[in-house]
Amino acid sequence: MESTGTARRARRHIARSLASLNGDGRYGVALLVLVACLLLPSAAGDTGRELLRYERGALAAGEYWRLLTAHVVHLDSRHAALNSLGLVLLWALFARDFTPRRWLAITIAAALAIDAGLWWLAPGIQWYVGASGVLHGVMAAGTLAHLRRGDFDGWILAAFLAGKLALEQFVVLPFAGGAPVVVQAHLYGAIGGLTAALWLPSRREPL
Repeated sequence: MESTGTARRARRHIARSLASLNGDGRYGVALLVLVACLLLPSAAGDTGRELLRYERGALAAGEYWRLLTAHVVHLDSRHAALNSLGLVLLWALFARDFTPRRWLAITIAAALAIDAGLWWLAPGIQWYVGASGVLHGVMAAGTLAHLRRGDFDGWILAAFLAGKLALEQFVVLPFAGGAPVVVQAHLYGAIGGLTAALWLPSRREPL
């Protein structure tokens, strides 16, 4: 009997784990669409990158679409792939902690916080690309949801995120890779995502 109960608990745990990956139904499709949004712009090469990136001079000239497109275009296919993997990981950890509409609000808040921060607080940065800043906003919001629920991993995630944000302001972290990293975007994105999440209720039930 005990072995049967253990097997049932194991199956429930596996089912919850698979469900948290949101690989079922429309959630799985949504993840594939988002990954495609990060990977496909790289096919446009340098021309597309220069047209879509955050560029201070172009924004001053009225090319405001860059405030959004900068967060889906990347330096190259490797950069896009790394951020896509980051998206999949964060999706697995946090996707069901907020409703899709609230996640949309959180990601927009993170993107706008990055844009505003770079424009007013980091005028020396002339251009920027990548989803990593917004992903830091997603992680901040998801971590808050886990802390609200009292999940133990919330404290681990919070310590990791706070430590990473603080440390990378002074040193180049080993997983940054060879590409130039605008670490200010990570900080601004985390602040934007966290601020939005503070105003939005998260789901109370554990996955």
